[in-house]
Amino acid sequence: MGGVAVVTGASSGLGEVISQALLGAGWRVALAGRRAERLEAVAGGHPESLTVPTDVSDESSVAALFSAVRDRWGRVDLLVNNAGTFGPGGTVDEIAVADWKAAVATNLTGSFLCAREAFAAMRSQDPQGGRIVNNGSISAHVPRPGSAAYTATKHAITGLTRSLSLDGRAFGIACGQIDIGNAATDMTSGIATGAKQADGSVRPEPTFDARHVADAILYMASLPLEANVQFLTVTATTMPFIGRG
Repeated sequence: MGGVAVVTGASSGLGEVISQALLGAGWRVALAGRRAERLEAVAGGHPESLTVPTDVSDESSVAALFSAVRDRWGRVDLLVNNAGTFGPGGTVDEIAVADWKAAVATNLTGSFLCAREAFAAMRSQDPQGGRIVNNGSISAHVPRPGSAAYTATKHAITGLTRSLSLDGRAFGIACGQIDIGNAATDMTSGIATGAKQADGSVRPEPTFDARHVADAILYMASLPLEANVQFLTVTATTMPFIGRG
């Protein structure tokens, strides 16, 4: 049987697919998300699942999540920091400050709060150590037009990943990042019908099965803590990412 995993944003999209893949591979999985009924549906009554309604932007909610996990299983071996939102669109002068703050609260502060709790658990448990996988995005490399809030948070996730990797060395805590481009989920459904390009045109873009993301996470999680996938990029092969698009 695998270890104990926490997956945020587990009620839909990539989080749903990742959670179900981990359960299928023998992991004990805590599914965290805002919608209790959707978490239960994703878990499907699996005996090694734990559903915990969570707002990752709220410190007390995140603390309660990890407390519930430790009460159930006594440790944390894997955190998949997946919760996120596209946030506001538009040029920077068109973005409301409240919408900017909301995107930062979910995408960046949420990942920090979850990493903070996971790191503390992994540092103190016996045997010590664990793994954190942050969901970056290809926006952690380059932006889409009108995505200042989302892109800024995803660039910041890369900084968080690097810092966690460095600070975790003394405690057997590995941290890696998966950057995903155009996995087919409800969140990205509009991309397949038309996405704004750098030249101002709107064109459909290719997508790929989200299960391939879950397979990548399973590989990253399967490694011994002496080995780490630091950065992994998975995209639709012909999406406009490499080169000039």
